[in-house]
Amino acid sequence: MPYAPGTFGSALGLLLIIILKPDTITLSMIFLPVFILGLFVSHEAEKVLGKDSGHIVIDEFCGYLLSVVFVPTGAGYLLAGFILFRLFDVIKPPPIRNVEQNIAGGAGIMFDDIVAAVYTNICIQLWRLLF
Repeated sequence: MPYAPGTFGSALGLLLIIILKPDTITLSMIFLPVFILGLFVSHEAEKVLGKDSGHIVIDEFCGYLLSVVFVPTGAGYLLAGFILFRLFDVIKPPPIRNVEQNIAGGAGIMFDDIVAAVYTNICIQLWRLLF
């Protein structure tokens, strides 16, 4: 994708959730192998494409999946997860930027998105709790 590859990667995750409508256990079973694959694939891709290249999108795909674990599968929640995840991934509030800068290779590529996903999930859970 020449424009917004991270958004495209996250959108693929959203599309997967919409099509499959996985329960929490199934989503967890999808997330874990994607995460492990992402560690290896992004590490090798970074050697060819450069540090955290925009061409590597498995981290955004995986991050979105984690963003909506334990979240209702209604359209509003899924869309909120998408928007919040992209916002945290782009803005990179602490410690996301630190993770990205201080962890090398595939782990650094994957873990900054994992932290963004955790932030997203916490925000959605707080919303559910308060409202």
